[in-house]
Amino acid sequence: MIQNYLKQYSSAATLAFYRLAFGLMMLLSLIRFASYGWIKKFYITPQFHFTYYGFEWVRPIGNYTYLLFIIAGLAALFVAIGYKYKWAILTFFLSFTYIELMDKTTYLNHYYFITLISFTFLFLPANCYYSVDAYKDEKLRFEKIPSWNIDILKLLLALVYFYAGLAKINSDWLIEAMPLKIWLPNNSNLPLIGSFLNENWVHYAFSWTGMIYDLAIVFLLLYKRTRLFGFILVVVFHILTKILFPIGVFPYVMIISSLIFFDASFHKKVLNLLSRITSRSITIFENGKEKQVNPTMLHKAKISFISAFVLFQLLFPFRYVCYPNELFWTEEGFRFSWRVMLMEKAGYTTFTVIDAITKKEIRVNNSHFLTKFQEKQMAFQPDFILEYAHYLHNYYLNQGINAPEVYVESYVALNGRLSQKYIDSKINLANENESFKHKTWILPFNDTIKGF
Repeated sequence: MIQNYLKQYSSAATLAFYRLAFGLMMLLSLIRFASYGWIKKFYITPQFHFTYYGFEWVRPIGNYTYLLFIIAGLAALFVAIGYKYKWAILTFFLSFTYIELMDKTTYLNHYYFITLISFTFLFLPANCYYSVDAYKDEKLRFEKIPSWNIDILKLLLALVYFYAGLAKINSDWLIEAMPLKIWLPNNSNLPLIGSFLNENWVHYAFSWTGMIYDLAIVFLLLYKRTRLFGFILVVVFHILTKILFPIGVFPYVMIISSLIFFDASFHKKVLNLLSRITSRSITIFENGKEKQVNPTMLHKAKISFISAFVLFQLLFPFRYVCYPNELFWTEEGFRFSWRVMLMEKAGYTTFTVIDAITKKEIRVNNSHFLTKFQEKQMAFQPDFILEYAHYLHNYYLNQGINAPEVYVESYVALNGRLSQKYIDSKINLANENESFKHKTWILPFNDTIKGF
């Protein structure tokens, strides 16, 4: 059965269309990021950066960060037009992923999605149709490619939606309409719909509709009879979320990406339109050639690796079941699991550094070390709190404090609940190390959230 599937072919126009769309979206996103002054704000101005566990070596590179963005932008452009494609997509993947890993304060689900897509593109013949490479080299031109090259992209997009829908099946989202009950009234000044956003029934309608949409949209896009209706829902849903919430380019990425579910005839029409504008005909690609793959050991290894990659993406979001206590509270296993806008969390966290010999106490002013945005994110995320505590330990050690001990007083509120004590204030966090193990110094959550 698997062997038969691997022998199925589809039009290469679909992959070419998505390569072009993806590259242009990434180029515009990078330009947008730079135009808002965010390179300096997030990567150059801060004196301290929060890192990902295992990637502590990835650090901002000062003013050279601008060069890194330029390299990523040029690579995205070359990916779009299919010029030196293999080198371009590798360069984009490495540069964008480095940017993503420089500071986890800026973590967003769609950054992770972009990294996964660009990594997958490394293994796909996305330059065999409507690309500069294929125009220049006839040997690269193919009208058809193995179907899995397109289906794997559809699967990654489906995971984003379906897992986001599963995550919404929880008591806070469906029974309490949280956190939408907090967020929606903030937009009550909007024309037409603003007056409705204070209504309780609207909060529940948005919560339940959002869950159903995420779970069902991929199935609507998969079937031809419901595809147009599904795409209309995609556009309406994401434009509405863009109006209501500050979530950057994510809505546009999802709208454009959903077009991959359309028939190849649609993608050919788009490419034909572009060919008339650029005077570059796509007829030379309609050669009937199929990109044959020899069942060599290298090819088998490639298929096995990609299969393992897909399996990992299917299982990784469920790693939270390995941890005790409430996921929204501890956030152990929360990132990289497609849990999109599920909670409103705020905290107030202060640090005290104590000289182990003299017992002199220093009350830390967080604003001396962190930006306002970093301090806000740190206040309710335990791995941030731990990393910052180690930074303070090293800083005051260099200031002459003897074996600095770092203690924290932290209170966090989750989804409209009253704030409660978050971290055990008796624990010297300088002695605690980051790992994949459960953080026992996080105090228990005084409530229960049922669901995924």
